[in-house]
Amino acid sequence: MDELFSFEIPVWQMMLRGTALYWFLLLVFRFVLRRDIGSMGVADLLFVVLVADASSNAMQGEYRTVSDGLVLVSTLVAWNFALDWLSYRSPAMARFLEPPPEVLIKHGKLMRRAMKREMITRDELEAQLREQGVEDIRQVRVARMEGDGHLSVFSYGGSDAKRRKASSQKSAGPPGD
Repeated sequence: MDELFSFEIPVWQMMLRGTALYWFLLLVFRFVLRRDIGSMGVADLLFVVLVADASSNAMQGEYRTVSDGLVLVSTLVAWNFALDWLSYRSPAMARFLEPPPEVLIKHGKLMRRAMKREMITRDELEAQLREQGVEDIRQVRVARMEGDGHLSVFSYGGSDAKRRKASSQKSAGPPGD
């Protein structure tokens, strides 16, 4: 029973391993990986699983006791809590940890440079617009990809556009008049 709860690796070493990998993964996820529009593809999911497995092996150092695992998990939880707390207290830390929103559509026009930076295709963007009930890009006043990958869409008012279209068709009169 003592073997189950004893430490095989010094506590400071597990904390150092956990800290180093936490910061490395945080930087990778913040600056290297692309933000996808509110979804995770198969390749992204596979990457997360592989990173979890690889980082787990690197952090563990082949530990075999529950205590070693508890120290490692506690270190990761502590860093996560500390960064959440710092983000809340410090706007500079919040800007560092969370990417700013990126405008993808402005006044019905695609912002191609932003789409290229974020590696988002027109088809992906249009699919997300359709999910939000927007049929035509020209209806969009502004669409932003938020830091969490979700798309915020502000349209000119679909009902107003439909009314204008309907009234212009009425004023034109039926064909053959």
